[in-house]
Amino acid sequence: MSLFNSLIPSFGRVVAGSANGHSPDTGPSVKPAYEVKETDEAFGLTVYLPGVSKDGLDITAESDQLRIAGRRAWKQPEGWTALYRESPAVPFELVLNHDNAIQLEKIHAELRDGVLRLSIPKSEAIKPRKIAVN
Repeated sequence: MSLFNSLIPSFGRVVAGSANGHSPDTGPSVKPAYEVKETDEAFGLTVYLPGVSKDGLDITAESDQLRIAGRRAWKQPEGWTALYRESPAVPFELVLNHDNAIQLEKIHAELRDGVLRLSIPKSEAIKPRKIAVN
């Protein structure tokens, strides 16, 4: 099992909230596209949230999961009819489970142009160390 799998064992792309795509408290949502990269010091998470501003973003880090929820601020004008829409007008929700191998209090997040980047530092206990031989 890789270190990444121990961080997020249920990393599959399933619909957020429940099997039918409806979270019990927020209604229907869409799981955004995302990428995870790993270094010796941290995990890098990039989440694509088109149309979401800082005001519509909620990031919650708990003991066993990281939850990212985003709502778009755009409102459809009256009398306007969409002929084609590339993405649905529902909120985004991404829930990733972890096994406490990260430092929750040191997570850094930055949102720019609909792209959220998180730096998730690893716990000191799982970082690689060099062992001296006597």
